[in-house]
Amino acid sequence: MSNSGLSKKGIKVLQVCMQKEISEELSSILDFWSTACVDDVNGGFIGSMDHFGVVDQSANKGCILNARILWTFAAAYRLMANSVYRKTADRAFTYLTEFFLDPIHGGLFWEVDVKGQPVNTKKQAYVQGFGIYAFSEYFRATGNKRSLDLAKELFYLLEDKFWEPKYGGYLEALTKNWKDLEDMRLSEKDLNSPKSMNTHLHILEPYTNLYRVWPDPQLKYAIESLLHIFTDRIFNPETKHLNLFFALDWKPQFEEISFGHDIEGAWLMNEASMVISGGKLEEQVHQVTKDLVEATVREGLDTDGSLFYELNGKEMDTDKHWWPQAEAMVGFMDAYELEKDEVYLERVHDLWSFILKQLKDSEHGEWHWRVDENNKPYENDVKAGFWKCPYHNSRALMELIVRIDKLKEGWQNKLS
Repeated sequence: MSNSGLSKKGIKVLQVCMQKEISEELSSILDFWSTACVDDVNGGFIGSMDHFGVVDQSANKGCILNARILWTFAAAYRLMANSVYRKTADRAFTYLTEFFLDPIHGGLFWEVDVKGQPVNTKKQAYVQGFGIYAFSEYFRATGNKRSLDLAKELFYLLEDKFWEPKYGGYLEALTKNWKDLEDMRLSEKDLNSPKSMNTHLHILEPYTNLYRVWPDPQLKYAIESLLHIFTDRIFNPETKHLNLFFALDWKPQFEEISFGHDIEGAWLMNEASMVISGGKLEEQVHQVTKDLVEATVREGLDTDGSLFYELNGKEMDTDKHWWPQAEAMVGFMDAYELEKDEVYLERVHDLWSFILKQLKDSEHGEWHWRVDENNKPYENDVKAGFWKCPYHNSRALMELIVRIDKLKEGWQNKLS
């Protein structure tokens, strides 16, 4: 594929047809979450909805879902100035601060019941990170000073409580009053390891967003340290993938490959290095992320352009989950912006076609959690829940809208 630039046909596909579809789908997703997922009885948002759109009125509520809803609608309001999105973001901010913040020890609880009473009070580093992501974005969108203060408090808390000084990096979880925790897993499928790629990625992500509104020297140093951890510890130069779980001294504990995290990690690392103007570090990060993208293409893509879920040894998980498809669209758009190779835009288009045909649920709304190798949805998956949220797909669509808009100026000469 030539590096000479995008063809007129390619420009029109992305700029005219695809961008219109993306905007319409973004509106559809946001409408779904701002209507069908609002809990008018207990406040905030529902805890769970099944594949067919049936709400579990007794389901507990997770901090991850609520923080991601806040980030999503704050970002949507900042981008589109829609009053409904502002109202939904306000609702999310109120619920998150009233029911998930620990008034005694600080930080965010993991889970509350349907009435808002804490039922799992552990402090997961991952959750504190998403709190920073949500609160910093809500400040960006609304100027709410308390939200920025909360984001700063969670930053200092992560640095004080979770940073592991001997080998560097952040511990996975602690008790509500910051004691060691025996079971540190983020979910049942994860290893009980003291450090993970996933947690570090979702600390890097919010730190980057916070730096946009609070360019603090300590925060910049923390972002630089995280990027070095990714390039020197988490990235595997032999496999060209991100290792997932680690001992305290960063010895890898598991060799499974997560294609979605590889491609998501690539664009989030690039974003972080550019936001802090990383210089030589930015160049180092770009080389690592280029390797990640190439490995994803080489090993993780199906013939239709969609992304397989995981590879464990020689056993491929051929399911197509919603979030890796969304993240891969952004990852390939990011790769195009850096490499100027049109093949990456073709991959974005292929993924978008797959999403519209196979993952979009035209009957019950939103996207299916996953489909199998025959593109059949799993009917036992939830449509909304502890981990099924509007953050990955809404963010991907907003990123594409913004990135295509930024590329338009350079493309206009080709269209004339």
